Amino acid sequence: MAKLSLSHQIKTVPGALDIDTLQLPGNLLLPAEKIFDLKGVSETIEQAIESDPTSSEVRLAAIQELKVRRSWGMKAIDDEIGKEFSQDPFAALKAVRSYAFLTDCIVHTVLSMASRTLNPSSADAEPMAVAAVGGYGRAEMAPYSDVDLLFLVKKEITPWVKGVIETALYMMWDLNFKVGHSCRSARDCVRLGREDYTIRTSLLEHRHVFGDSSLSIDLRKRLWNELFKGTGTDFVEAKLAEREERNQRQSGNRYALEPNVKEGKGGLRDLQTLFWIVKYLHNVEDPKDLVKLGMFRVEEFEKFLSAEAFLWGVRCQLHLIAGRAQDKLHFDVQAQVAERLGYSSNYGRSAVEHFMQDYFRFATDVGELTRIFLTKLEAQHVKREPMVVGFLRSTGFKFGRERTSPGYKTVHGRLAIEDENEFLLDPLNMLRLFEEALKSGLLIHPDAMRLVSANLHLINKEFREKVDANGIFLDLLLKHGNPERALRRMNETGVLGMFIPEFRDIVALMQPGGYHRYTVDEHTIQCISQLAQIERRELKEDLPVASRILERGVNRRVLYVALLLHDIGKGRKEDHSIAGARLARSLAPRLGLDEVESGLVEWLVENHLLMSDTAQKRDLSDPKTVLKFVRQVESRARLRLLTVLTVCDIRGVGSEVWNNWKAQLLRDLYQLTHMALSDGMSEDAVPRGVEEAKDRFREAMADWDEERRFKETERHSDSYWRALSTETHRTFAKMLDSMNEREIKTDARLDPGRDATRLCIATSDRSGLFSRFAGALALANASVIDAKAFLTADGFGAAIFWLQDANGKPYENARIKRLEKLVALTLEGDPETGKKIEKRLWEQHFSAESKRTRSFTVPTEITFDNDGSDIYTIVEVDTRDRAGLVYDLARTLNAGGMTIAAAVVATYGVQAVDVFYVKDSAGMKLISESKLKALKKKLLTAIHEPEII
Repeated sequence: MAKLSLSHQIKTVPGALDIDTLQLPGNLLLPAEKIFDLKGVSETIEQAIESDPTSSEVRLAAIQELKVRRSWGMKAIDDEIGKEFSQDPFAALKAVRSYAFLTDCIVHTVLSMASRTLNPSSADAEPMAVAAVGGYGRAEMAPYSDVDLLFLVKKEITPWVKGVIETALYMMWDLNFKVGHSCRSARDCVRLGREDYTIRTSLLEHRHVFGDSSLSIDLRKRLWNELFKGTGTDFVEAKLAEREERNQRQSGNRYALEPNVKEGKGGLRDLQTLFWIVKYLHNVEDPKDLVKLGMFRVEEFEKFLSAEAFLWGVRCQLHLIAGRAQDKLHFDVQAQVAERLGYSSNYGRSAVEHFMQDYFRFATDVGELTRIFLTKLEAQHVKREPMVVGFLRSTGFKFGRERTSPGYKTVHGRLAIEDENEFLLDPLNMLRLFEEALKSGLLIHPDAMRLVSANLHLINKEFREKVDANGIFLDLLLKHGNPERALRRMNETGVLGMFIPEFRDIVALMQPGGYHRYTVDEHTIQCISQLAQIERRELKEDLPVASRILERGVNRRVLYVALLLHDIGKGRKEDHSIAGARLARSLAPRLGLDEVESGLVEWLVENHLLMSDTAQKRDLSDPKTVLKFVRQVESRARLRLLTVLTVCDIRGVGSEVWNNWKAQLLRDLYQLTHMALSDGMSEDAVPRGVEEAKDRFREAMADWDEERRFKETERHSDSYWRALSTETHRTFAKMLDSMNEREIKTDARLDPGRDATRLCIATSDRSGLFSRFAGALALANASVIDAKAFLTADGFGAAIFWLQDANGKPYENARIKRLEKLVALTLEGDPETGKKIEKRLWEQHFSAESKRTRSFTVPTEITFDNDGSDIYTIVEVDTRDRAGLVYDLARTLNAGGMTIAAAVVATYGVQAVDVFYVKDSAGMKLISESKLKALKKKLLTAIHEPEII
């Protein structure tokens, strides 16, 4: 049989694409022939056919050639991307077209071979076409995007069609394409599209790439006449519901610090949804039609294009770095993406901080464009009113006043401006608009937000110094019960940054380290939202102390302003608390606070971490800890304000950060400090409660005779009685009673008040009790969040540990027995268990989670405090968190002759702060400078060069 050349086949088959047809709309990064040499590929495959015409050999030769061409094409595009991005960070659209063009060439070559050379036409051959759908149909491809294909047949799938599809799919799989495919007739497409909006959307963007073009033309006609026509409203509602569900699945917040570039809120999918809707409603092909149809102004469409190009650029780099499809911007790749996009470190911020700040600004632009777009749809009566608003109306919910103030009107259920020219005559209206929105309960119309954004120059120095302007701003914070709504809209329009220029520096500013979940500005607004919720009594059960403080009354002006400014110093070279206090010193009076109030705001900003640090990093059972905190706080008024601010600050970090453990620590510190401040500031006034604790124990153990009770109360130190509850004293008493020197006893139970599992251990006084136990925990995947160890006067050890699993939840009761067995083995010095511990730590060190956060820079600091406790030296280690850190530190302290009496473990993302209360072998504090220097060196070695067997 005569063989046709591949190039000849491509040109002669009806509906097939030649090199000119493959040229996609718009510019490519490289000339088409440099991306894919069609002539060279054709010649190579023709030679294979001539040398060995067997199907298997021809197929193998074609696969090898296409792999080389694909790799070279991707490398050429990748190299060009690097050059383009160094000069123009918005060259991404050329890149995605180029990748789509490369895919077209390979797919077309494969289909040509599958349908002619490898499956020659036979009697059952049917007309067939292949269409690209989804992102491939839009001709938008990241380097490793899926290839979605629709095989179109006239009526049914014949054996020949089935053979072509199977051959083509196997070839594409051999080329490492991730292929999604379906085979349908036009009739099937219309039927399935009616049932499934995902299928309908993919069909909306189908593009003919191979075969009989008449089938593709017929499909298009039938889709528009039988499926799309007259169903615009339903499609719009379906896509918006899908968008809402998708955003919630991706955290529901566009300021999450590890965003999904494709699916996340403010990502590419949101932009694509806008164009899908317009295309469905108006049968248009070019995004420029968004302007022609009045959906966007020219400057807004420019924002659309800029955001699209930026997001595509980020997505392409993610794929290239990972060598596979990867759309989530994890911490470990953010720095690499920033470098590839040409960002550099300056102004005291790293390249990755600059890059992520730009990312969140573009995500904000996408949100603004979405609001504008949806309002236009409502005006065209295509989109129904927001579902939440409709539901609330149906329940009889009242949205503020029935009427708006003079100068405003309601348009499609949103607050609008009656006369824009008159509105701008008084610049104070730039703030009054947001107050009117809170008073009326209406959402602000995008046209009003457009007007404000376009006239930000009216908010100048003179404006900021006006008493009336600052009065309106304070009213926004204090008067209407939901200030976060106004602040978020003011932030998105740029008003907040213009009114408080110092705030502009933290807008869209990321917080590296993995602890915070949001940008600094969004975290601040989340904190104020928490405060408003407490005031509305919505969190009374979760936050009884903070709720009670607010019910009894505090200076709300001070509290709200302090919370607004508490992180305003971030992004600077100096400590953000110090920088923030300095900024608050001038901002608070400008906002209308008097001298005393301004002083309180300054103190709160400078000390906003004081309470959380004390509660989470120090042993609250040590009287010196409370006394030091009392002296820093000085008054109950400050204590109340600081307590509420601290609660809001922690809860504003992210929902998963707050737990009962932190809540209980803060409650304990508040109560102890409040009592001390009520009784005076002397050291003797700090409540010790030793005798009271012993009395409660005696009452609880009434079934014991007096001699046994006396023995138990006298064998323990004062710190033991201060640190533990009566219930825990009873547990240890029963464990230690009649205990011999060889026994090891454990008692584990859930402590729901602290979101942890409490594990008590009683044993004879063994060296290295704490470090051995920390090793057992590492082997059992349990985390120590607090620990205390006590030695009895008659030579026994009593240790208590509070444990959580890797997800910050109480350690599972079902696994406690295994943990208790591991504890016993490690305390007995079992060598095999020791080896297992070392192996587990090594595996965890190289885990995926460890790699994900390795890009963060966390300096190591080791401090020794001999003033914070009367009888112990406090060793504080601040460094990068890693598996087995507590174990390595405890083992080092033990090897140095230290006795660990208590340990407090706190983690903040990738940062760990581990605090140990220790004595030397003689039972004394560590005073010698030389010994402290030597111990510090050993601890640094344990941190950075742990011994691994």
